[in-house]
Amino acid sequence: MTEPTRYALIGTGSRAQIYLGAMAGPHAADAELVAWADPNPGRLDWNERRLAELGTRAPLRFEVGDLREAIARHRIDRVIVTAPDFAHADLIVAALHGGADVVVEKPLTTDAEGVRRVAAAVAETGREVTVTFNYRYSPRNAALRQVIADGAIGEVTSVHFEWLLDTSHGADYFRRWHREKANSGGLLVHKSSHHFDLVNWWIGDVPQRVFASGGLRFYGAANAASRGLGPRPPRGSVDGARDPFGLDLREHDVLRGLYYEQEAYDGYVRDRDVFDEGIDIEDNLSLVVDYARGASMTYALNAHSPWEGYTVAVNGTLGRAELSVVERGAVLLDDTGRQAVVDPSADPDAVHDDTGRPVGERLVVQRQFGAAVEVTIPHVAGGHGGADDALLRDVFRGPGSDPLGRAATWRDGVRAMGVGVAGNASLASGLPVRMSALALGAASAVFEPLAASARATAQAAR
Repeated sequence: MTEPTRYALIGTGSRAQIYLGAMAGPHAADAELVAWADPNPGRLDWNERRLAELGTRAPLRFEVGDLREAIARHRIDRVIVTAPDFAHADLIVAALHGGADVVVEKPLTTDAEGVRRVAAAVAETGREVTVTFNYRYSPRNAALRQVIADGAIGEVTSVHFEWLLDTSHGADYFRRWHREKANSGGLLVHKSSHHFDLVNWWIGDVPQRVFASGGLRFYGAANAASRGLGPRPPRGSVDGARDPFGLDLREHDVLRGLYYEQEAYDGYVRDRDVFDEGIDIEDNLSLVVDYARGASMTYALNAHSPWEGYTVAVNGTLGRAELSVVERGAVLLDDTGRQAVVDPSADPDAVHDDTGRPVGERLVVQRQFGAAVEVTIPHVAGGHGGADDALLRDVFRGPGSDPLGRAATWRDGVRAMGVGVAGNASLASGLPVRMSALALGAASAVFEPLAASARATAQAAR
């Protein structure tokens, strides 16, 4: 019997839970969590209790700064990085030079300097870095990739992509450490790297130039003052009148245990007011992105929408494909002022909600001089549109034969976050920015045009 791969985990907050559950459950035979680190010892205590409830022994602790030593001491094969974005580059470089491969949550890192360091470490060590772009594994997104790869719409000429974050999910980025661009790279890097990766993967092409516009137009103290919102509570976990944008961590078992009860150790407040001072990331963004083979993308992100989802239209020389997704139909308030979301995935056969809004997901292909045809999308339960379980199988068992190439490398991570990095540079200068101007060192090569189209790449993999 093959011995399980030996893992270390860095960062044990919310996103780490998916990996902890997998290693304690369906992938226990594939992966052994040997050691872990988190700068907040109370968070480790909470996670130890959770693992005990799952019948799993707690891993050994080490200090975050001792990662290289811990890899050698505990014979670690792979390191999972679920720390805040600004720490990714340091941890990836340390793990690679310590002799381990890396699995890292998107984004790969937050800026050009981090990319240069990661690329150099990969070249020097020859080790692997996997970036977990789970949205590639969602059946609806895979279906669009297949349509394009099969040549149903010909060669891609343009893409229009709009992503809406609602006043529950979207607002959350303005409560947490993400609200400072130095920590997250802003939504263009932290959140939109998901979306840019999808487009890069869907059309099998490489971004070349970015022009961006946007700003902080809804959240933040100045916007609150301009709308006359009046005095604000400093955080959501307060006794007194409930605010529609407030999040009370005490009402959520996991958030209370991971953050509220651990504030004494590091002072991190997870539920800050979305309308206070100190927010320097944008909540409305628009981009034009040019690709190597001539296609262009228009992209828009809004982080204060009343509903959540996305629409993408891909135009080609033979027709058009349109994917519409409603992930949450509305954010409503109950009688006590608590937020509740309307989730269309609870009823996958529904066509419209009670307001007439289409819910769920729909992929339509229409060739020139032909009628529109709806493509059937398999319904798969689970997080991120059924993507998480499939992603975890690839992470812990290795990707099998996949003509769509869902498993992502660090190069894919660079191409995705590179659009955001160039977008941030464009926001600062007011000018278009070419990828070649980002000074990414050895990573610059990942922006060289690909030799084959999405269709040819997929056919060659069969």
